[in-house]
Parts: sequence; structure tokens; C-alpha cells
Amino acid sequence: MTTRLNARDWLLTLCGCLLILFTTLARTQSDASQRSFPQSKAAIEKALAAIKNNMAGHLPVLEGFAQPAEHPLDRYRRGYYHATVEVVSEQPGGCVVRIRTKLTAWYSDSSSHSGYQLLASNGRIESDLLDQLAEQLSAPEDVEKIDTGPATRQSSPHPSNDERPSAPEPVRKFPEATGTVSPSLKDWAAPSAAENSAAPSSKPDKSLKAQAENLEEILKNTSHPRNLVAVKKSGTPVVATPSLTAKPLFLASMHDEFEMLDFNSDWVHVRISGLSRGWVWRNSVEMPEGIPDTAASSSAASNTSADLFRVVREETALFPGNWEPLRGKTVKIVSVQKIDEGAQNVGLAERLEYTKYLMQKDYAEIADKKLQLQGIVLIFDSADGGMIAATAPALQQWRAGMLTDSALWHKCFFDPPESFDAGGSSGGR
Repeated sequence: MTTRLNARDWLLTLCGCLLILFTTLARTQSDASQRSFPQSKAAIEKALAAIKNNMAGHLPVLEGFAQPAEHPLDRYRRGYYHATVEVVSEQPGGCVVRIRTKLTAWYSDSSSHSGYQLLASNGRIESDLLDQLAEQLSAPEDVEKIDTGPATRQSSPHPSNDERPSAPEPVRKFPEATGTVSPSLKDWAAPSAAENSAAPSSKPDKSLKAQAENLEEILKNTSHPRNLVAVKKSGTPVVATPSLTAKPLFLASMHDEFEMLDFNSDWVHVRISGLSRGWVWRNSVEMPEGIPDTAASSSAASNTSADLFRVVREETALFPGNWEPLRGKTVKIVSVQKIDEGAQNVGLAERLEYTKYLMQKDYAEIADKKLQLQGIVLIFDSADGGMIAATAPALQQWRAGMLTDSALWHKCFFDPPESFDAGGSSGGR
């Protein structure tokens, strides 16, 4: 009996030690991304606003910022970080600040596996941002604070007693997120106007400036592929098939870039990562140089959508379909026809543009009668027509800027679906 009790006590002691060890390791890993501060939540949020420009930007290198990935880090280019902050109040006082960082970079491969990939932060950016926050909170109010990017702060040498004190050298920081692919050499080499005013007056070296501009142009031409498309607005759906009724694979963020594989008048076929492919609504992305964002024929360009259709009837009735969000609910029904039945320039883009025009025009009435009207239905009364329906909440989000045009279409009902699909291959590059 004594031997069993001793063995059990030893086993419990071992389990307790392991538990303490794992708890310590977990706390050590999380300490890099969170920290407690004695200040109030309002004071912390004010200090965070002072360093908000450093919450996102391009990284000149990934070594030292990202954890080891599937591929060697030197195979990645155009590293970009975006940090989000959570401030949680504690009792009886103070707050806990948690920082999470998203790292993305372009993996370059000679085969067909190139693409943007998500990398794991090693905690250096989070720790550096927390250090900056601590400096902001501890600095006197009347002392000007200079923000620095993650892990780029430098200490200035102290002048000797027989030297005259000079203006502090401006500290370089990572460029802010501007949607460019690579850091601008001007951001690193040329001081801003404010820095020039603080530094001793001297004539700029024109030859160095010219070299910097030449190097920047070379960098732009060599590192930025000309077959990339950039997303214009956050919340843009990327779908598996070129169809407005397709379920989004994910929602892209503003400035996300994808390799363009093909395109037509309405859709762009892109490489997401490796063998993964997707489609994006064409007017939701910035096309490569020389290709317009929207493909409009000369006749369509000379006519607005309002010149191609006319409203023939408006009524308030129950939704004429089985779409669950509006089934059995009262909606505004608008029937439209082509002004010229023989017009050949009326396609999907024109119908969607006219739908947007009517939704904007009638939104005020739907908002005023939100208890009576739960949505709007547009019926295109023609051989190649169809029906588009949208709920009042979707219209409200769209009008508030929370939904892009393409995101709105993926929340709409199309009947028949094939009338609003624009598949096909290249539209003649």
C-alpha cells in the first residue's frame, strides 16, 4: 500500500510540473503579442492613434519577421504586414493590449506554383509595436513623438562636449501601405519636407537624386509583373466560376494582387495560389497597364444605361418567387423594357448598370417604407431578360459602402441564373 501511494504521489507531482511548464511556454509565446498597461482604455486608444501609420506596411525582408515557412524565406518577395489591435479593460484598472499580425508575401517559383501565401509572424512586429505604444504612453505630452516602423528604430550618437549639437537625423521607417508592390526608394532615400525644415539647410545632391529615380524605375520594371490585377475595394468576392450566382470562395481585401490568367468583357480569371484559381468581376479590379478596367463598346460608351431602358410599370406586391430571403414578403416590383428592341449593345453589364441606377433611385422609398417593403425586384421584360431581386438589408449595406458592387450581386437573386452568367474565354486581348 505504501509503494502505490508513493508512486501515485510521484505521478501527480510529475503531471503538475508538466502542466506548469506548458502553461509557462504558452504564456511566453503570447507575451510577445500582448501586454498589460496601467493606463485607461481611452489613453491607450489615443496612443494607438499616434502610431497607426505603423500598423501596416511593406517589409524590406522577411528574415527576422516571419517564422520558417514551407519554402525558404528568400524565395518570397513583396512582404506585407497588417496588424490589428484589441484593447481589453481590466479590473480594477489598466488594460491588456493584444496585437495580431497578418503577413503575406509573393512566393516566386519557376514552375506554375507562384502566388501570394500567408506566413506566420515570429512575434517581432507585435513586440515592437507594443514597445512603441509603451513609449507613447510614457512620453510627456509636450514632447513631440516620432513614429518608427517595426524593428527599424536607431539610436543617435551623443555629441561630444566640444561639438555643437545638430538637428537629429530623421529615422527611416517602413513605407505606409499605399498599394504599391515594393517600397519606394524615394521613401527611403529622400527626406520629407518636414524633415528638410528640421535639418540644416544644404543643397540636395542632384546626381544622387537622379540615381535614386533611375534605380526606382528599374525596381518598378523588374519586380512588378505586368500581368497582375489589384483589387480596388475590400470585400470583393473571388468566385470559383464566372457567374453572379456562384458562391464566393473568399472576400479579397483592397490592394490584394493576383496573377491574371485570362479575361473577358465581365470577368477576370486569376491565380489565387499554386494550382488554385478563381474569377473576379472585372470592374472590381485595376487591370494591367494598357487594358481598361471595364470593356465598353463604342456604342455603349456613347449611351448611358438610362438611355437603353425605360420603366413600364411599378407595383407593390408579394415576391413572385421561392427565394427564401423574400418568399412571402412584400416588395417593390419594377418592370422595364428596352427602348430599342433591336439594340445589339445591351448585355449583362448594361442590365446590371441599369439595375444599380434604379436601386439607387428607389432606395429612399424602400428605406422610408422598411416596415412595408422588404426588398426590390426588377423584371427585364424581353426575350433575353430575367429577374433580379435584392433585400432591403443588402441595399442598406451597399448604400452605406459596406458592400462592393460585385458583393451586392452575390447577395441578389437571379432568375433564370443562366441569363446573368457571363462565362467564356478571352475577350480578345
